[in-house]
Amino acid sequence: MPVAAYPREVILGIDTSLGTAVAVVDADGVVRSEATSANPLGHAEVIGDLIAGALAAASVTAAIGAPVDAPAPTALTHVVAGMGPGPFTGLRIGIAAARAFALARDLPVIAVPSHDAVALSILLRAAIAGDDAGRFAVVTDARRREFAYSVYEGLDDDGLPVRIGDAALAPRDDLDAILVERGARREDAASIPAALLALAGSRAVAASRVLTGDEPLYLRSPDVTLPGAPKRVTA
Repeated sequence: MPVAAYPREVILGIDTSLGTAVAVVDADGVVRSEATSANPLGHAEVIGDLIAGALAAASVTAAIGAPVDAPAPTALTHVVAGMGPGPFTGLRIGIAAARAFALARDLPVIAVPSHDAVALSILLRAAIAGDDAGRFAVVTDARRREFAYSVYEGLDDDGLPVRIGDAALAPRDDLDAILVERGARREDAASIPAALLALAGSRAVAASRVLTGDEPLYLRSPDVTLPGAPKRVTA
């Protein structure tokens, strides 16, 4: 049976570092679909429906090889996972969903720091307006009276945000002074744009770059840890 011609890349982006965000994007940045939930605690309850809804809205099939007579046939080629920083429980749900979805369909998973998506959005808006975004910090609520932040300055030759150092945690009362010291404007983010996350992953693939490792960017140890060895009882 003949198969349809497919675009070079169609990317599914998934992030649960704040709310839950899913998007399907073409390699050139065209957004096929987006689905989000702002609830910071209900990732597991909504992520399956959001992925299914985004794929349906984008007319995307699970793998290359759909019949040519299928409606608007398109196949995913990559899955991009937002790696945080974010809370342990919420963040691991999105990463696990991305990896499970990709494994079942034999697709590669591209790891992207979640703050990179926000930074890319800020930098692209500035470029469209003909402005210089300067040095800025993407800031997200890390709870427990702390913020997570990443500092950026400009786009590199691959169209990716230039990150100045690694993501870090700062007490709420100290953050502004830290950013002044680093010469960075504060940009608070209440959500992660999954479409920009997918676009960052696509640009990383095109440039053969790795933006971050496979380990989630928790910045803080989980509350629940493995128990130690049992105590020895003597008579």
